[in-house]
Amino acid sequence: MTQFEPAVLALADALGARGAKLATAESCTGGLIAAACTAVAGSSDWFERGFVTYSNDAKTESLGVPAELIAAHGAVSAEVARAMAEGALQHSRAGLAVAVTGIAGPTGGSPSKPVGTVWMAVARRGEAAQAELLQLKGDRAAVREQTVTAALARLLVLVGE
Repeated sequence: MTQFEPAVLALADALGARGAKLATAESCTGGLIAAACTAVAGSSDWFERGFVTYSNDAKTESLGVPAELIAAHGAVSAEVARAMAEGALQHSRAGLAVAVTGIAGPTGGSPSKPVGTVWMAVARRGEAAQAELLQLKGDRAAVREQTVTAALARLLVLVGE
């Protein structure tokens, strides 16, 4: 059993009960949310697809995030996270999406966006995406793991709403 399995199983039950499917759009986690979801048997019933859009070009080309939005706010921003989540819905058949973009470290941080800064957004088809800021501590692996945990928890809340 992985550390994420209890949350994934709860999410699977919640999505299955609603006949809903999930898409992920990941930058700083590099596909770890999708990997956690697909590690459980039966995930094809509720996991629709995952996008790993590590570069700015990938965010634009795969998810339709406007390059101007990235230039204006930076890739690690609420605006880009929301656009990623909405883009994941537009480019999939899923009804729910989660997106994460952040600075896992150990380099890449700045005074205004230190290492551990992660923007996460969740979206439901037909509704505006909601973004939240995570300020995480630890090394690169810890930041990425905490991001997956936060994404799964937030998705559980969204499915329950």
